[in-house]
Amino acid sequence: MIQTMLSLVLRAVVVLVGSALVTFVLLWNAPGDPAMAIAMARFNAVVPAEVVDQVRAEAGLDAGFWPAFKAWIGPLLVGDFGRSSVTGREVWPDLVTAVGYTYPLAFLALFWGLAIALPLAILAASRPGSVLDRVCVAMASTGAAMPAFWLGLLLILLFAVKLAWLPAMGARTASHIVLPALTLALGVAASLTRIIRSGILEARDQNFLPALQRRGVANSAIERDHVAPHAAIPVVTVFGLELAFLLEGLVMVEVIFGRPGLGGFLVNAIDARDFPKVQAVVLLTAIVFVAINFAVDIFYKLLDPRMEDRDA
Repeated sequence: MIQTMLSLVLRAVVVLVGSALVTFVLLWNAPGDPAMAIAMARFNAVVPAEVVDQVRAEAGLDAGFWPAFKAWIGPLLVGDFGRSSVTGREVWPDLVTAVGYTYPLAFLALFWGLAIALPLAILAASRPGSVLDRVCVAMASTGAAMPAFWLGLLLILLFAVKLAWLPAMGARTASHIVLPALTLALGVAASLTRIIRSGILEARDQNFLPALQRRGVANSAIERDHVAPHAAIPVVTVFGLELAFLLEGLVMVEVIFGRPGLGGFLVNAIDARDFPKVQAVVLLTAIVFVAINFAVDIFYKLLDPRMEDRDA
């Protein structure tokens, strides 16, 4: 177990450092002058060359790539995310505010997606190959085929414009989270429905299940003690990945629905070439990926103790 923990920590360090370095390289080599972009975002106007040179010196862009990268990552190692190149404010409070809007939306979408996918998958697996099965799979495939931005616009048109049941833009009240969460949840449900259905059918094909039935073990006990844990293993994997990839899809959805959060935070930071803000979002996302992978490994061992023996 100790060896497994050390391996996970080492992989986490590699992922975080690699993510920071790759993002910094992309921003550094992006087209255009980053100092000019920062200056225009800071003053909201075209500025003279001497002001651009001053901004370049303040942001450390005149020192070269490696000195600039070291100057940024050094304070980060002690928990300092630095200050925005545009506003001069500390990045951490603004990042926490954005996360306060984004993460509740992500978890709500994940919960709704599971609530939609679970009954559909159980219905489909109850009669494999039947019309009911094909209808459920077709519904899931349709959800997977619809891009989030297109589905979001359709939901706005139906529920906000035509029916006027829900607000379309902003985040002032609890009702403002419904449409963006539903947009994300339908995509999540599409993936989970197919995975849960396949997991249930595969679990029911195990060779030892008929022997349990011949011994008089009730079907409900077989489903609870043997089928469900076996089917849950691939679901845990996909569930963790969906939570991680939701953070990526949230950027587009938050922009469409005009919600404050990591989406607008990241888009504005990239547009202004605000290196500290962009790097903060990238590192936060990388940390979430690492934490989710760690949690998935732990759940694996809880669901199937034989994995612990293989690691040993």
